Amino acid sequence: MSEEELRALEQEEFANGPLSVLTQSVKNNTQILISCRNNRKLLARVKAFDRHCNMILENVKEVRVWPLEFLLYYTEFSRDF
Repeated sequence: MSEEELRALEQEEFANGPLSVLTQSVKNNTQILISCRNNRKLLARVKAFDRHCNMILENVKEVRVWPLEFLLYYTEFSRDF
């Protein structure tokens, strides 16, 4: 494949593939929820990204998501008091 064909294929993937979510976030300046390792999640706006999913983020907030089992245990435990 020529370099021009590769560039066209990459643009097609950015527009219609899995990376289209990031493309739309950059264009519309909307927030996205990013799942990281160890069940950590980030809520952020994407300024730029590349095909390897390296991202430049702004207004990043770490979101804590508690497992349902923990919440059920906590509510049962707190009722005893």
